[in-house]
Amino acid sequence: MTANLPALQVLIPLLAAPLCVLLRTPNAAWAVFAAASACSFVFAIGLLLTLPAAGSISYAMGGWPAPFGIVYVIDAANAWMLVLVSGAAVATAVYARVSIAAEIEARRIYLYYACLCLCLTGLLGIVSTGDAFNIFVFLEISSLSSYALVAMGRSRRALLSAFQYLVVGTIGGTFLLIGIGLAYALTGTLNIADLHARLPGADNRALIAAIAFIGIGLSIKMALVPLHAWLPGAYGEAPSAASLFLAACSTKVAVYALLRFLFSAFGIERSFAVLPLTQIGLLAGSLAMLVGAAMACLQTDLKRLLAWSSIGQIGYIVAGFSLATHDGLRASFLHLLNHAVIKAALFAVAGMLVLRLGSARLEALAGLRQRLPLVFAALLLAGLGLIGMPLTAGFVSKWALVQALIAEAQWVIVGAVLVSSLLAVVYVGRVVEIAWFREPSGATTAIAPIPLSMQLVTWALVLLSLWLGLDSALPAQLAGNAADALLGGPR
Repeated sequence: MTANLPALQVLIPLLAAPLCVLLRTPNAAWAVFAAASACSFVFAIGLLLTLPAAGSISYAMGGWPAPFGIVYVIDAANAWMLVLVSGAAVATAVYARVSIAAEIEARRIYLYYACLCLCLTGLLGIVSTGDAFNIFVFLEISSLSSYALVAMGRSRRALLSAFQYLVVGTIGGTFLLIGIGLAYALTGTLNIADLHARLPGADNRALIAAIAFIGIGLSIKMALVPLHAWLPGAYGEAPSAASLFLAACSTKVAVYALLRFLFSAFGIERSFAVLPLTQIGLLAGSLAMLVGAAMACLQTDLKRLLAWSSIGQIGYIVAGFSLATHDGLRASFLHLLNHAVIKAALFAVAGMLVLRLGSARLEALAGLRQRLPLVFAALLLAGLGLIGMPLTAGFVSKWALVQALIAEAQWVIVGAVLVSSLLAVVYVGRVVEIAWFREPSGATTAIAPIPLSMQLVTWALVLLSLWLGLDSALPAQLAGNAADALLGGPR
């Protein structure tokens, strides 16, 4: 059973998707998605616990060994990512039952859960596979299901946002496929470890083109400025549970895929020594920090504010790994984990507001401290983590990034980190000011209690983010091990 875990944690949600469609009832489809998510989460924890003794775990699909067959490889760089993605799916499953019933037509709910199963399958497959073309296949599975999830949003703008997401995402996928095709033409293999061994010297033009195409394609998928146009609409208009899941996992998995290509497939000596990826990454990361934070300050809707904030947070992650150092990679992985938890908590809060206030517009938050004190407390605590206040998870990873940047004398980027953090104070402070000090306009109506399941998920995420800030030993160790695994070469 243990030997089959790498395949099972992808296969079970894949089989769950058509089962949701066959059952065709909301409660049954929810149960299937919840069970599939729980199984994947348990399997991911089992792989993470097995890893220290095993070093790495390989699974040859169909018994075909690498490089002839497709191999799943679990190591220190992706085992904890599996826990993150499947854990976010479990949280989404618990959160979604009441939320989705209020936001989506009953006749579409089973399709919604089928799409969630497919999205989970794609994200877990990207993280698990050791095959370059398989990364593309799983990326398209997750992307196509994400387009459908966004399109099921309550407003008509959801369809426009989904279409924009589809068009831009298709361009990103095409760029990725072209890059993988060039790499295959150079080496005759798609296995990541074998591809690394067969690549020509770094001055090969086809190789440079392959790195460029893959880099641009995955930068679109992770919404790196200036390739970010799809994200605000997608996160802002998607149903609340979908926003929670996508914000926690979607762009983070795209970052992981890019890191696998740059460090494991092409190698640091080809990716960074010849191409100016460090300079490009630091510039793009700085722009993302500043543009994302500045645009968040201008938003009038909480979900869109959080979406623009996510664009800025991606900049921190990109700036870290662009240094191509152990400390930079460690900071990137650490912020990837911390931001996933914090942003999931904040989108969970936004979903509760949509359910009970009918809107996530900032003006609807007036008087929130008196009307919904527990929701306000969750919003405040998670918002402090987004800013990077001391004793929060956001502070831990931002401080690790600043230390890595100082070690490389990247003072301009340090300045960008500080400015974007100050802008985060502005947009989070604006939300808190409206919720705490302003009185609601018009007559106030009684607010029905928020479902316990949604409150439990939200507070579990908030408390987890606080714990990651108060005791960062475990996440720091996982991030350090992940950096070691990538810098150690192909897997």
